[in-house]
Amino acid sequence: MSVKREVFISVDVETAGPIPGEFSMLSIGACVVFDPAMNFACELKPINCNADPKALEVTGLSLEELARTGLDPSEAMRRFKEWLATVADTDGTVVFVGFNAPFDWSFVNYYFHRFGERNPFGFTALDIKALYMGATGCDWADTRSSRIAERLKPSLAGDHDALHDAQYQAEIFRLISSRLIERKE
Repeated sequence: MSVKREVFISVDVETAGPIPGEFSMLSIGACVVFDPAMNFACELKPINCNADPKALEVTGLSLEELARTGLDPSEAMRRFKEWLATVADTDGTVVFVGFNAPFDWSFVNYYFHRFGERNPFGFTALDIKALYMGATGCDWADTRSSRIAERLKPSLAGDHDALHDAQYQAEIFRLISSRLIERKE
């Protein structure tokens, strides 16, 4: 049995609130971790009017505007799945990578299943915060993005644009990975 090539995909979502189903996923940004120019982004029509005002304030997104301009969720998930298939090709399997991956993965998983698509990531995700904690031995409180950035000095920064944040997360992942490789040598 041959092992498929792993294609690490940094994924970030912006949402209208803390849980899928009750609140809408508003945007998806994703990129190949080791080739962030290969990327995907879309905005989605809300599935309801529920919103945490603080979540909308952080993202700058408007439910009313997205209701007019966003993709239908089934179309968005179909396009995302097609993009993932393209970057994985026939010999690859996609691995979900996120910063606080449980949050982002829960929305992506819910939307894939609710809108008629099998989740290409399966039921697992690689969390950058946990990877960093394991790599450094730091406390959980030290896995905040600001503290990680202080130590790793990435060139990018997060700004709550899903694609920009996915690319920022990919850089953080690469920096952690390179330090792990250095420790092995």
